[in-house]
Amino acid sequence: MLDKILGGLYGQAFGDAWAMPALLTPDDTWERYGGWITSFLPAPEDHPFHAGLPAARVTDDTEQAFALAEAILQEGRVSVEGAARAIVAWYDRVDGDHCPYIGPSTRRAVQAIKRGQDLYTTGRFGDTNGAAMRIAPVGLIHPGDVPAAVEDAHRACVPTHHTDVAISGAAAVAGAIAAAMQEDATLDDIVQAGKEAADLGRQRGPRWTGASVSRRIDMAVDIARSARPPRERLREIFDVVGTTLAIPESVPAAFGVLVMAEGDPVQAAIYAAGLSGDADTIAAMACAIAGAWRGADAFPAEAIAQLRAANPELDFDRVARGLLELIP
Repeated sequence: MLDKILGGLYGQAFGDAWAMPALLTPDDTWERYGGWITSFLPAPEDHPFHAGLPAARVTDDTEQAFALAEAILQEGRVSVEGAARAIVAWYDRVDGDHCPYIGPSTRRAVQAIKRGQDLYTTGRFGDTNGAAMRIAPVGLIHPGDVPAAVEDAHRACVPTHHTDVAISGAAAVAGAIAAAMQEDATLDDIVQAGKEAADLGRQRGPRWTGASVSRRIDMAVDIARSARPPRERLREIFDVVGTTLAIPESVPAAFGVLVMAEGDPVQAAIYAAGLSGDADTIAAMACAIAGAWRGADAFPAEAIAQLRAANPELDFDRVARGLLELIP
């Protein structure tokens, strides 16, 4: 089980860092890099979100995931209050008021939290993918228990993304990871668990606008499993499903990438980078699921060494051991 937890944490960070330099459209990325991104690369100086980040450096997706994991370890459980403290502490650490890559829902919610607003109202307009991108630790502590993963995903969403559509997206990722932790899980099992979790999550939180996450996962998976060349499938996911911060786009796109890669986390990172748009977030979600399924050994040792060196503050081993201790 420790191998799967470590694989999920590696996947989160690996996908995030690998797809970080991708640009806004598949054509932009392909032209800039001359094809697929096949190694960790620095972000170009004209990157719209991550200008200046060095190769193998993670973004806010993984920073927030580890902040959430630390809160879970401190309390021994997932709580609304712990999630709020974790995100506010992270926000302050990166000087969020002046940081260009803070998501709109998170920025608005943190500012409301700091004003002393009730935590059950601070996230009432949060409909982007900020909660889904950091939710991996929640799935990792609930192997095989999709409903429990959904319950804790809801708690983790409340401070910043307390809308039914955002909870649905975060629940889909957490539920898929929970299913991936089972030794006998198939890729179909994982996708089905993600869809079921999305529908359970949609029943929680205040109502908000947004397409069905589970039905759009079906759409993305159908495209992913078509017989066309990979670039054509990615282009259709980009055009039809979408790759923006919107939950009904980025979360289903992550499932499409996961299926295209047949659950291989390295290939999922390559495809997510090629997909472009909010590629680092899509890769973080897809690779966290794939890493939990395939385990830590699915990642090349030299790539993990590079990832660790570029992100020395991420204590993968300690966090993985701590999460393991929380599994009943």
